[in-house]
Amino acid sequence: MIGLSPGAVREVAVLGAHCDDIAIGMGGTLLQIAEANPGVRVRAFVGSGGGTPREAEERAALAAFAPGADLRITVLDLPDGRSPAYWEREKQALSEFRRSTDPDVVFAPHRGDAHQDHRQLAEMVPTEFRDHLTLGYEILKWETDTPRPTVFNPLTVYAAMTKARLLTECYPSQTAHDWFDDESFLGLARLRGIQCRAPYAEGFMLEKAIVEFGGFR
Repeated sequence: MIGLSPGAVREVAVLGAHCDDIAIGMGGTLLQIAEANPGVRVRAFVGSGGGTPREAEERAALAAFAPGADLRITVLDLPDGRSPAYWEREKQALSEFRRSTDPDVVFAPHRGDAHQDHRQLAEMVPTEFRDHLTLGYEILKWETDTPRPTVFNPLTVYAAMTKARLLTECYPSQTAHDWFDDESFLGLARLRGIQCRAPYAEGFMLEKAIVEFGGFR
């Protein structure tokens, strides 16, 4: 397996349709980015939950997942499960968010996600972040839409365990779901780890990338 290292990361954009999407999809990766790049700028965009207790959960959670980062969070109040009916509003908000950040890498849902809110955001992101490395994360849920990742970020045991712990600690409103528990999150992370020869990992779908093997000027 060929490894490509991005080197130092100064700014990342993380986007989710709902509060908890970012943490579920790439919380371990976010932990490791913050640890490896002290003071990294993290710009977060969340489509729903604004003005509700879920927004407070999200702000506390992202602060825990990105300790020491320069963190700014935008939370919209689009109705959960209805964002396609508010396409124009989400598109405008995303455009404004794009003008506020210049990230080295963008994390967002992937296009094959079965949830309409996730999928709409996934389709919008490349139209705004046209020249950025964009990685689509997977969101564990009831639907059988588990993707085949093409990019893996190996997680340390500490990062995987901390992610699972923070998810249940930071999102008490979600723990009633029968799939929202340590076993689920660690099980998927272990599977992705097996697929890249690591104890644990998070998998991503690559939107588009340029690889230079020399000679280009």
